Amino acid sequence: MDIFIEYGKVFLTGGLICTLGQILIDKTKITPARILTLFVTLGVILGFLGLYEPIFNFGKCGATVPISGFGYSLYKGTVKGITEHGFIGIFTGGISATAGGISAAIVFGFLATLFAKPTIK
Repeated sequence: MDIFIEYGKVFLTGGLICTLGQILIDKTKITPARILTLFVTLGVILGFLGLYEPIFNFGKCGATVPISGFGYSLYKGTVKGITEHGFIGIFTGGISATAGGISAAIVFGFLATLFAKPTIK
């Protein structure tokens, strides 16, 4: 029964983050690209303020899969990079922490282009 509670928390957390994004798309004139940028930035800011950690502890992958989780991962990686490597960690920490996700996006994006049939509109 505990597994269903965990899944519920994950679904609730991810769903709320995505719902907020959909509301911004539907009710404002903010472009989707700016909303994505806003969510990444909010992930970093909430991580810095210590507010994203409780969200992550509650929702696990429901908090890390949306784009705000990418910002949080950038923040955590940068902090770790600074701790381990000093000043240079500012530039290398975030990229090191998110390299797997970035690589996956590139590979799956390439694979999608192999099977997509684009049409001119």
